[in-house]
Amino acid sequence: MSASKNCFLLFCIIFFDFRDSAAAQLKDLPRIGYLSASSASEASPRTEAFRRGLRELGYVEDSNLVIDFRFADGNFDRIPALISELIRHNVDIIVTAGPSLTGPVRKATSTIPIVMTNDSDPVGSGFVASLAQPGGNVTGLTGLARELSGKRLELLKEIFPKLSRAAIFGISNIPGNARALRETELAAAALRIQTRYLDILTRNEIESAFRAASKWRADAVSVLNGPPHIQRLIPAAAAKSRLPAMYFNPDIVERNGGLISYGTSLSDLDRRAAIYVDKILKGAKPADLPVEQPAKFELVINLKTAKQIGLTIPPNVLARADRVIR
Repeated sequence: MSASKNCFLLFCIIFFDFRDSAAAQLKDLPRIGYLSASSASEASPRTEAFRRGLRELGYVEDSNLVIDFRFADGNFDRIPALISELIRHNVDIIVTAGPSLTGPVRKATSTIPIVMTNDSDPVGSGFVASLAQPGGNVTGLTGLARELSGKRLELLKEIFPKLSRAAIFGISNIPGNARALRETELAAAALRIQTRYLDILTRNEIESAFRAASKWRADAVSVLNGPPHIQRLIPAAAAKSRLPAMYFNPDIVERNGGLISYGTSLSDLDRRAAIYVDKILKGAKPADLPVEQPAKFELVINLKTAKQIGLTIPPNVLARADRVIR
């Protein structure tokens, strides 16, 4: 056998031994499943925040921990298959990036710990017995979506003092949205604002919802929690209808041209979810880890969009903004 063939065989042996050894090492590392309803690009601010939180705790991806990311790309029909994949991969923990995911994962497994990054109403949805004592295999963070929904309407009233009619856009099958709607209606009654709820279950219903809102003579729109693949399409329709719209997700304002958002910092919640992962990997039980509430809130305003629809943002509101897009 020629020297060149011997060298090639030796290279192949070394390469495959290295590959098998690396694969074996990865197999022995703790494995975290991260499930998102969005696409990888849409979820990137949150997944990077989660990675950053892990790094702050000493975890290096593919060195002392493996993360299996699964993205539904806005197709909720894919979620059961993605959950099954994670379970087959023997993940040690499943991190859920939204309230519409925690329920299906909890239904699929009662043994794998589940860490919520942003659940609007985990007690009302039946995911945990209480915030202080979750009592099962689910713990994590709540986003206080329903508590903040009334505050969003108050901000709309500050920006647009003549506001008397507000359309509320939501998705009825999102856990927590029914209670968020009730909170919004209570705030509306106190502010003497009439409301009309319009359900948007698919992206194809966005245009018809705005037509219905305009026909009803709505002055503004408040958008409840919902999947990003639908919400990112709302700003264009809002601009076309020249209706001010308030969102809960700052990404919709920063990346998709929404007017204003107020709510929990989702990236901060994802960063803090890493703390739960660390505690569980070190032996803590989800049942004993209290669900934590958000610590960071963000007001984001897009002045480009305000100018496009002919709206002037009052200086006192601008002064309170965490970020202003000019």
